[in-house]
Amino acid sequence: MRKLLLFILFCISQTFYSQADCATALAVCGNSDITYSPTGYGNIKELVNSGSCLDATGEHNSIWYKITIATGGTLTFDLVPNNPDADYDWAIFGPNVTCGSLGAPIRCNAATVIGVGPSTGLNMTSTLLSAVGGSTTPYCKYMDVLPGQTYYLFIDNWVSSTSSTTAPFSLTWGGTATLASPFTDPNIQTYPFIPPGIAPVNPADPREVIICGSTELFDFSILSAGILNGNQSFSVSYHTSQNEALTGTNPITAPRTVNTTTVFYYSISYTDATNPNNPLNKCKQIGKFKFKDGSIKVKNATLTACNNNNMGTALFDLTSADIIASTTVVKKYYHSMADLNAGINEITTPMAFLSAEATIYVKVISEFGCSAVAQITLKFYPQIIVTDATIRSCFIETNPSTALFNLTGASVTTQPGVGKKYYPSLTDAINQTNEISNSSNYIAPSGYVYVRVYNAQGCYNIARITLAVIPPVYSDILKDKTICAEDTTTLDAGPGFKSYEWSTGATTQSITNVGMGTYWVKLKTGDCTAIQNVKVLPSDQPVVSGIDITNNTITVSVTGGNPPYKYSMDNINWQDSNTFKNVSRGDHKVFVKDAYNCDPIEVDIVVPNLVNVITPNQDGVNDVIDYSALAGKQNFVMDIFDRYGNRIFKADRTNGYKWDGTEGGKKVSTGTYWYSVTWNESDKNNTPIKFFGWVLVKNRE
Repeated sequence: MRKLLLFILFCISQTFYSQADCATALAVCGNSDITYSPTGYGNIKELVNSGSCLDATGEHNSIWYKITIATGGTLTFDLVPNNPDADYDWAIFGPNVTCGSLGAPIRCNAATVIGVGPSTGLNMTSTLLSAVGGSTTPYCKYMDVLPGQTYYLFIDNWVSSTSSTTAPFSLTWGGTATLASPFTDPNIQTYPFIPPGIAPVNPADPREVIICGSTELFDFSILSAGILNGNQSFSVSYHTSQNEALTGTNPITAPRTVNTTTVFYYSISYTDATNPNNPLNKCKQIGKFKFKDGSIKVKNATLTACNNNNMGTALFDLTSADIIASTTVVKKYYHSMADLNAGINEITTPMAFLSAEATIYVKVISEFGCSAVAQITLKFYPQIIVTDATIRSCFIETNPSTALFNLTGASVTTQPGVGKKYYPSLTDAINQTNEISNSSNYIAPSGYVYVRVYNAQGCYNIARITLAVIPPVYSDILKDKTICAEDTTTLDAGPGFKSYEWSTGATTQSITNVGMGTYWVKLKTGDCTAIQNVKVLPSDQPVVSGIDITNNTITVSVTGGNPPYKYSMDNINWQDSNTFKNVSRGDHKVFVKDAYNCDPIEVDIVVPNLVNVITPNQDGVNDVIDYSALAGKQNFVMDIFDRYGNRIFKADRTNGYKWDGTEGGKKVSTGTYWYSVTWNESDKNNTPIKFFGWVLVKNRE
């Protein structure tokens, strides 16, 4: 079975030419192709005078192979020189013979096959068992072989006066039999051998082991474990030529400087530790490799980010820096070259690295362990310059603590190409939450809003806008007025306003001849207009709450209005006192006005005739106290009291408002009695009148 990219040969001795003797024959392991270039005939010319087809030619450039049969069947081979001028002869001995007792060969061919396609060997069509020199039949009959049999194959490149070319040959096995090999036995080779390095672009080229540079001091032993892949009973050695790899000579045993042009070979050898005579011992499988410069190229890069809100730092994604195109490398980031060299203080969050402007150092490591260092320069985008601003706006009449603001009119930056968004708080501006959507018609009290100014790169800065509600300016001298209902007055808003507009249509500072009512004036200060309301109210009229009459003295009680009051009984002569003396009996008027000096109120009163003595003897003279003349007054009542204050008589409609000096139908004792007369005048205020007096009752027994 063919092993791709590998050659299978076996070696016994330690000298380069020793395999040219039977005793040191190379063991053929498996059916893999063999390539070799024999030179010289070894130490002994064993085919001279051997009685074989090669007696006449002898040995020139020869090689011996020992063949062990794994499964029986037919065995053929093709031996093809790589140069048409080479002339190869061969002989097979066996089965199960030993060197020194080989006997006659069972197959032998010394035919002259120089020329195009000078191949020879065994095939399934030839019937020839031997061909001597000069014969032109290059192939002999196949062999029938059995498991466990061993054979020796001798191959010689005959050199004559007409052919002196030394050239390698290739040997390919055929037939149904298989040859024994530890490399095809799963009980011996448990795992596949793994060739070192990586596959080249051209499959015909050697595999490539990566080094970091065009030359490097390399320790070949680090490849061994990977090649053997855990297989026991095998070892590996390294060589500078194929023949040395096949023979196991001159192994590389120490680190050496390698380059990217020299081809090296590795040789895998089998040794049966339990059977030193095992014919498969020292079976070899070889391969070739070379070194490839795997050093990586990096470039320095610059990352630019936003120094948002001028905080002095920005968030950088270090992994986005264009320092190398490969995606299979590992990158490690450090603050300084010293940290990188020491492998300390690695930046562990390179995708979200918060930093001021700085230089970061990156160690880039390839999948093959080669490394390079790049620098990343961290820079800020140009700063967005903003300034705080103030907006003043006139109050809203229905809610004077607020105003309508056009936030877009605030001059917070002069930089072109920027956008603006408005927020009610600094936190909202940073987090971009609760954006003010009606920024050109924003109703708010005095306070602050924040504007996020941003550019195409997403950088931003935040300015504060102070909102100032211009409060209404009112007249300090324009006050509500109270006037007499029959009067008019002047309303004056005072000086200092830009313009005036009254509800009457006047545009002057003041308006005159204003009667009772509600008025307004628009007072303009700057660009703001305040509406101030003013009332002209009628003064409250005083009210006569009562009139007390004692004999010829009248006392007037007044409430309401605006004291002090003035009193008169003729509406001409006025006094401050509420008492009038020596008032005659009969009907009178009382006039009262307050401090507004409006038209006075008037009350009609009656001063009754005074009766101080009655003699109820029924002589028709002074028999009774008679106040029936006042019976038409509202709520008229007359009460009689003894000297102890006990009411002894009540005059009303039932007794005609008269008293005849009796109590309960009996005459009272002679003496002085008191009486009280009260009523309400029929005016709008139902003024109460009280009249007090005494009477002397003289009863004659």
